[in-house]
Amino acid sequence: MFKDKNKARGYAFTLLAVVIFAVQDSFSKYLGERYPPIYITMIRYWVFAAFVILLSSRRPGGLRAVATTKHPVLQVLRGVLLVAEIAVFVYGLAHTGLATTQAIFQASPLIVTVLSIPFLGEHVGWRRWLAVVAGLFGVLLIINPTGSEFNAYLLLPLTCAFMFATYSVATRAVSRQDRAFTSLFYTAVGGAASISILGPFYWAPIAQADWPFVAALAICGAFSHYCLIRAYDTLQASEVQPLTYLQLVVGAVIAVLFFGETLSWNMLLGTAIVVAAGLFTMWREPRAHSKNNPASASGIMP
Repeated sequence: MFKDKNKARGYAFTLLAVVIFAVQDSFSKYLGERYPPIYITMIRYWVFAAFVILLSSRRPGGLRAVATTKHPVLQVLRGVLLVAEIAVFVYGLAHTGLATTQAIFQASPLIVTVLSIPFLGEHVGWRRWLAVVAGLFGVLLIINPTGSEFNAYLLLPLTCAFMFATYSVATRAVSRQDRAFTSLFYTAVGGAASISILGPFYWAPIAQADWPFVAALAICGAFSHYCLIRAYDTLQASEVQPLTYLQLVVGAVIAVLFFGETLSWNMLLGTAIVVAAGLFTMWREPRAHSKNNPASASGIMP
């Protein structure tokens, strides 16, 4: 009974994180259309880093224990890569539809599958290869490169998917020896430090009416990660990840109601293919790990 309650709490935190991430993207789109994306990302990361530092200081051993890592260079590069991806994503949101951008970005788990072969030495069977090909076909259907309404800015969320997939593979690599909270620490602090080098050059006065949106974006950025941390306290990645696709539903509702976007048939069909391919890949991945490396079943491998 106690375990069931913990599971239910974990799913509740997952759903809350998914909703907040979708709302966060809507704030990013609104602000990215009015201010430099790097500047908006810098403010968001300042709050995120402060939040993570506060959490880290309250953990056993404090900041020194959390900051101890076996891969300092790779951890810092992870933080730089993610903050760069977010800045590009915000820029993309400012020039494309919210629903379409989120749909294309969902190809990242498929790209992770491909990148895990050369960088992590993982084996990908023919079933997952078919899922990857189908998912990328779904992305092409969404982008519609041969259509009369093709928008080159749609390549930005695809670029973000590749960047986030690279970040995810690097996270898997460091997680073999570093704790999850250590990776979160370097994601926040490393990202905040790197974006602060460029951010001041894009400084812009924020209108008084927009400060509530800036505050909401910063709060969403910190609270969404907190909910995700709490979700992973009781759930495995295979239980959390499928629920993250609900962000597409929430994002689509926000896009239609608040940004007046229209959901085209190719976007809906392409999204369905990408999601189906991603879910199948997530379903097959732990089975492939367990088959090829028995240690993965005991949690030794990430």
